[in-house]
Amino acid sequence: MARLKDSMIEFLTHGEIQELVERLAKEIEMDYRGKEIVHICPLKGSCLFLSDLVRNINLPQQIDFVQAGAVEKKGAIRLMKDISVNITGKHVLIVEEIIDTGRTLSFLKQRLLAGSPASLKIVTLLDKPARRELPIKPDYVGMTIEDRYMVGYGMDSEELGRNYSDIFYFTQ
Repeated sequence: MARLKDSMIEFLTHGEIQELVERLAKEIEMDYRGKEIVHICPLKGSCLFLSDLVRNINLPQQIDFVQAGAVEKKGAIRLMKDISVNITGKHVLIVEEIIDTGRTLSFLKQRLLAGSPASLKIVTLLDKPARRELPIKPDYVGMTIEDRYMVGYGMDSEELGRNYSDIFYFTQ
């Protein structure tokens, strides 16, 4: 049986991904020196990135998860799982593996701002601004990429490929 990645082109190796994660962690650690961070991880794709990122940040940290998605394609965004930690007065970092249209992330950002955090920033491993529908800009970016469909390192194609340690893209 052929694997999904057999029909794809490798974009980033696991080693290259880890270099990006380490660089992002150093930037975050410098900016939040002496502070505690609450990482909010949108499920499901960001879990692997979050896991690697927090292991590279030497600061007090909390982790919580949220799940939001469109009710239908290009439809309203709904919250399927809310955070359970109180973020009032805390430094919050939304951890995304990739930012595409920005619709769900914009919804999530507004939802979290309603919780009155001391600060709210966004970190993404991959930023795809060519697909942006809403004007949202991450504060920390591992790499800006072209408009390609990525799979691996948490990103999937119909729930397949999340477990790949490298990142691949489909040929058109």
